[in-house]
Amino acid sequence: MTPRRRLLLVPGIAGSILVVICLTLLLVPDRQLLNVASRFAEQNGCSFRADRFGKAFPLGVKGAGLVIAGDRGDLLEAATASLHIRLIPLLTGRVVFSFKTTMGGGTVQGEYAPHNGDLRLEAEGVRLEEIPFFRNVADARVKGNFRMSGRFRLKGKEPDGELRLEVKGADITEAKIGELPMPVVENAAIQGMIRRKGASLVLDSFTLQVEGLYVRLKGGLALVVPPTASPLDMTLEVMPKPEFLDKQKLVFLLLTKYLVSPGNYAIPIKGTLAKPAPQ
Repeated sequence: MTPRRRLLLVPGIAGSILVVICLTLLLVPDRQLLNVASRFAEQNGCSFRADRFGKAFPLGVKGAGLVIAGDRGDLLEAATASLHIRLIPLLTGRVVFSFKTTMGGGTVQGEYAPHNGDLRLEAEGVRLEEIPFFRNVADARVKGNFRMSGRFRLKGKEPDGELRLEVKGADITEAKIGELPMPVVENAAIQGMIRRKGASLVLDSFTLQVEGLYVRLKGGLALVVPPTASPLDMTLEVMPKPEFLDKQKLVFLLLTKYLVSPGNYAIPIKGTLAKPAPQ
């Protein structure tokens, strides 16, 4: 076969793939698509429900009123969500998915390429107080404006990647690790980087700063299914200045056993993502 004929085969093959995918989506009932999404959630230890869920033009699915829940209640709620197969990469013989979700007044979007496992994520303007995970799993009242960006490689012998996140104007109240109460903070700045190394996530840098207080979370967790059962191996360092400590004396009195030096508390955290436990 001549190089010219090989070149002419590319758009023909891509066009055939496009036709097959279009016909498949057209013939599959919306209820069946919802069942597929529900089974995928169940395989990852969660449940999935939606007010509306079905096909989207030209190649995709979309939904509204979507909820992902776990054993302790709802984890994520999305006003709308969509998943599409990008047409231009498809015409070159590659399948690339793009997705977009509106939740908490902001957006979460990205792309995923199954052939090499590349995943890109971005979030902007998400209000943490509208994410049910914090009240149902973390047992805390959390407010703040959240953003993130990251890239991961999910295939290969050593999957890797990193995720950068930031929260502005963070308010955290009623927070506990197990039964251990944490200090109340208002208008704090949170920054962090999470790296994936093989089957683990490592907190490369994760800090909270507010006037009179500096908090640093170190360590990581092993990735398992469901994610809420991922075992933790972390240390929370809490470093209050005297004026901040005086305002919340009762909390720091309960943390006395973790005092390693004046103004420096180190709390080992084990358990799981759903049930962290101080040691």
